[in-house]
Amino acid sequence: MRRHARLLVVSFKASVAAAVQYRVDFVIDGLISLWWMGWTLVPLLVAYSGRGTIAGWSLSEALIVVGWFALLRGLVEAAVNPSLQATIEGIRSGALDYLLLKPADAQFLVSTARFLPWKLVDVFAALALVVVAFHRLGRTPAPLDVAVAIALLAAAMLVIYSIWIIVVSAAFYVVRLDNLSYLFHSVFDAARWPVQVFRGAWRVLFTFVIPLGLMTTYPAMAILGKLEARSALFAGAASLAFAVTARAVFQRAIARYTSASS
Repeated sequence: MRRHARLLVVSFKASVAAAVQYRVDFVIDGLISLWWMGWTLVPLLVAYSGRGTIAGWSLSEALIVVGWFALLRGLVEAAVNPSLQATIEGIRSGALDYLLLKPADAQFLVSTARFLPWKLVDVFAALALVVVAFHRLGRTPAPLDVAVAIALLAAAMLVIYSIWIIVVSAAFYVVRLDNLSYLFHSVFDAARWPVQVFRGAWRVLFTFVIPLGLMTTYPAMAILGKLEARSALFAGAASLAFAVTARAVFQRAIARYTSASS
């Protein structure tokens, strides 16, 4: 565990060093991240124009969902997507061979190969949005609610990471997966809305099949003090189930890997 922690630190430092080599690009990427954060709010503001609540959510409460969505997206794009996208390309080109020769767990190595530090701008902007939302509500969250929300954030990250691991595992069988990754990002955009907005089959889909509600709505409800303990336990159990499944799928896929050069 200690060795893996050292490897994680080394990989992150290398990514930071690579990012700051081009300082202007670093700043521009940060500004673009802020622009996308602002653009994320536009559909919400339009939807709430002239409305007090939507599906039981006020604008201030919905802002917390959007803030959690932006926070999760920033963490994923900073720490998950870069490594796993590089892994898909490595499978295609054969560069994955060099990574697998290292004396460490293969899934850990493919998950920590690369980071995009400037995406952390989204994280700070999202936290600021949550603070503004609570200021509009005229109150502060209870410490226990914050702790539950953070735990659910970890569960959401685990679910998204597990989905990406399954996508990477599919790359061992399919040459190109670009369309699949774009589809995932498009579906994930729906997580900016409270899951209660959706009805019928869409509600079931975004709760149990593609658990967008677990990713953003549940943490927002938790920090607002509205989430039942049963729902929180369900979210934790679901994230662990996703992780176990992803691990099994990855192990099976990498066992049949023969490299692109063989």
